[in-house]
Amino acid sequence: MKQSQMLIPTLKETPADAEIASHQLLLRAGFMRQNASGIYSYLPLGFRVLQKIETIVREEMNRTGAQELLMPAIQPAELWHETGRWDVYGPELMRLKDRHNRDFALGATHEELITSNVRDELSTYKKLPMTLYQIQTKYRDEKRPRFGLLRGREFIMKDAYSFHADQEDLDKQYQIMYDAYTKVFERCGLDFRAVIADSGAMGGKDTHEFQALASVGEDMIAYSDSSDYAANIEMAEVLTADERPNEDLLPLTEGENNEQQNRSLNYVCFKANEKLVVVYVRRDDEINDVKVKNVLEVDMIELLSDQEKQAAGLDPFHLDSEVIVLADNGVKNIVNGTLHVEETNKDYINVNPERDLSIKSFYDLRFIKEGDPSPDGKGRIKFARGIEVGQVFKLGTKYSEAMNAVFLDENGRTKPLIMGCYGIGVSRTLSAIAEQCHDEKGLIWPVSVAPFQLHIIAVNSKNEEQMALANRLYEQFGTRYEVLLDDRKERAGVKFAESDLIGCPIRITVGKKAEDGIVELKVRRNGEVIECQVNELDQLIDAHLKD
Repeated sequence: MKQSQMLIPTLKETPADAEIASHQLLLRAGFMRQNASGIYSYLPLGFRVLQKIETIVREEMNRTGAQELLMPAIQPAELWHETGRWDVYGPELMRLKDRHNRDFALGATHEELITSNVRDELSTYKKLPMTLYQIQTKYRDEKRPRFGLLRGREFIMKDAYSFHADQEDLDKQYQIMYDAYTKVFERCGLDFRAVIADSGAMGGKDTHEFQALASVGEDMIAYSDSSDYAANIEMAEVLTADERPNEDLLPLTEGENNEQQNRSLNYVCFKANEKLVVVYVRRDDEINDVKVKNVLEVDMIELLSDQEKQAAGLDPFHLDSEVIVLADNGVKNIVNGTLHVEETNKDYINVNPERDLSIKSFYDLRFIKEGDPSPDGKGRIKFARGIEVGQVFKLGTKYSEAMNAVFLDENGRTKPLIMGCYGIGVSRTLSAIAEQCHDEKGLIWPVSVAPFQLHIIAVNSKNEEQMALANRLYEQFGTRYEVLLDDRKERAGVKFAESDLIGCPIRITVGKKAEDGIVELKVRRNGEVIECQVNELDQLIDAHLKD
């Protein structure tokens, strides 16, 4: 492609509302433009990268035996009512009505729609297992779109769904998809971790997120410094190592709170399915609401407001029998501890949890901390930030039972389909690559997803010998590689600066030594510059693109 004929509207200045490197550089290099908050157009360079990512995804999905299809973006509300998610999904679901006043939603996800498509088709075990996938635009009405493509209201996603007769078969497919995702992100050139995660509104129990490591990531990852263990901080298990002090239990009394954090208690009040929940934790720990939600086996919990706590008249020492009382494992070994009661603004000493606080059960309910033992017993926990680029779920029968998607097993018995779900954020992956692969001059695309592999620059487009050689190289390498030829009547400095900004893996500069058949090859990744004869280019290009 000749650059004079291509839409690449570069910017010299960084847009004021672009907060992170990937957002800034994708705009400055002319890969995309914003049309509304959280909504973008992919210009030719950006679209080429998207296509490369989609090709990698398709190749790895097809290797697993998954079949591609395409479902509508507009979904009838009736399907969401079948699963109950129309009322619980929240304001992120974009809803609309047609001219007949019927409710629809723009697809944020497609569990309901895919289940409706297969429930009459996969009616016997003989048709199982089966995996179907699509690459399609999704819509979520983000409250605060930010960070460019990382949190938008319209985004491109690959979503796959598998259907099985038994759990063992789902487990096998889950591992196959896990391995396929690993290959996808390796081929995209990402530095990433697969981490244990929470399934959230999707349902199911077993799930992993694929997190591209980046300082701007919105997710915190807990990982071992001595093994491959990694988990979303919300799901990282805490190993309790404290020993119970060998002390006599002293009488509960009012008194001044001491400074021993490991003996000081705190509590938080939640509401779950209209029931009050009180959760105790050590004051130096933080309650993990995702773990609380999972212990209660509910989809959502809410913090009680101060007004609600006052109206409920909560007294930690005299709780109503209908109040659910939970405590973190770290509370179990507290002896003669202290507690501040917010509602009465009083401090108590010699608080013994099982004696004084109606605690019947202890669970892992706190956030893990840096320096804690790794849950796999190997090393200590460290933190890193990540951008979620993919997630795999074992959905089980949540959707098939709700939507009566059943099959006949080999004994003629009716059973619900067992499902898996597997998503990759294609446009988010593009942004994650840009976030990891750049320097102060611009983008540095991995060869596998670069918009062009070679960028040929004629330093002086008015020089006939330079243009003749540049065009000859363009024709020669255009049969083997994707080549961008800068044939514009621009200053050399502008051409070089924009070439670095765009970030193609290799730049070939045709300059003053063109008449001697000498050109300059520059590797964008490490800045290496090689002056060589034209007949040496084949070998050099091949070596550097394979490296």
